[in-house]
Amino acid sequence: MTRTALVAFLSAIACGQSSPTFTAGVSLVHMDVGVTGTDGRILTGLSQEDFRVLDEGQVQVITGFLAEEQPIDLILLFDISGSMGSQIAKIASAAREAFRELQQGDRIAVMTFTSTATVVAPLTSDIESVEHSIRGILDHRFRGNTQIREGIYEAADYFIGSERSQRRRAILVITDNIGGHKRSEAEVVTNLWEADAVLSGIVVPPRKPRGARSFPFSEKMFAGIDGIAQKTGGDALRSDDPGAGLSQMMHRIRSRYSLYYRMPAGTPGSFRSIRVELASGAAARFPGARVSARRGYRLRQP
Repeated sequence: MTRTALVAFLSAIACGQSSPTFTAGVSLVHMDVGVTGTDGRILTGLSQEDFRVLDEGQVQVITGFLAEEQPIDLILLFDISGSMGSQIAKIASAAREAFRELQQGDRIAVMTFTSTATVVAPLTSDIESVEHSIRGILDHRFRGNTQIREGIYEAADYFIGSERSQRRRAILVITDNIGGHKRSEAEVVTNLWEADAVLSGIVVPPRKPRGARSFPFSEKMFAGIDGIAQKTGGDALRSDDPGAGLSQMMHRIRSRYSLYYRMPAGTPGSFRSIRVELASGAAARFPGARVSARRGYRLRQP
């Protein structure tokens, strides 16, 4: 999607929500933002005036604002290592109910990973075919060296290689969070920022290997998706029931806001830190509320 097309799209659908001002040819920074209360409840119904954005510590003028109705592109990324077969069966059984959270225009892709990632089904709005693809994963042999960070990195690459559209982008990884460290956390976070994608996760309890008397884990075995998710504005849910967790995470991914501001001048390719917080009025109405958004981006050529 070109910058001009993006401008036209945002101007059209933002009508009635706010009065953003866009200029063709101006690069925009997009922020995918979630807000939760102290009880973990998702806060909806917020307006553009309820947010404050700081880029390298400087307050920015929010020029565009969209709420939950913005369509999404979602990658479901499944860990298919040896411990995950029964967990994915639960996801397959619950998928239809979870997909009720989707709205018109949303698309889903299905990917799997062990040491590398594989695209099982490309982005599509045909939800029945997505369900079929998830059930088809159960026919695979669940084994292999698990590289969670590599899987996430390659899922971000899939987005980077896809045509940019008006949709928000999200990756939901289903994993036991145990694996190797082929890539650093910083590499993966940077690629997700480049893809403009939020990472969320459903983390299931690790299964004890058959015949093992004990199942000790060292910290080196845990890939630690939590830090990666937080730096992109997402989160990870621990659940013994990944089917129920899928419905919950689909709702959380769907209930977010998009903020846009003009990209500041600077050296192309350099990184800039960003922070999104509630404006004073909203902070007073929702004390202790948590705002989730990515923490940085790479400056593009204007």
